[in-house]
Amino acid sequence: MSDQNPFEAWINASQTWAKGVSPEFAEVMAESMKGVQDLMPTMPKEMMEAFMGKGANPDALDAKTKLLLTLQGLTIQGAIAEPQITLTVRHALEAGATPTELTETIGLAGLFGGAPAMTKALELANAVINKAPTDKDAK
Repeated sequence: MSDQNPFEAWINASQTWAKGVSPEFAEVMAESMKGVQDLMPTMPKEMMEAFMGKGANPDALDAKTKLLLTLQGLTIQGAIAEPQITLTVRHALEAGATPTELTETIGLAGLFGGAPAMTKALELANAVINKAPTDKDAK
């Protein structure tokens, strides 16, 4: 029996695996997601809430909160998650997130993912926010 904590053993095994993976692996993963955000339409707020939020469990987090948490995790991953960040920001806006909430979420993620990841996520989010229709556009 090992004295090593099982979580520590898992982390060590993951790091060993990652060191053996070539830098091209990350490029292939990033390339495979390009265009996904264009293929997936923005789900209506009510649909997101039904499937991702309180629709399945009234005590669950709402869809907007879950999307903000997702955005934080994607930001920490860094530039490899560009298409996913774009898609998540679009859906978070539809779910009711404000630009301020999005930028605060990304800013907090910068503490864990670093300034380059935060900067890239802010650029991506701003591009989506600037394309988003305003209330007066809908009228």
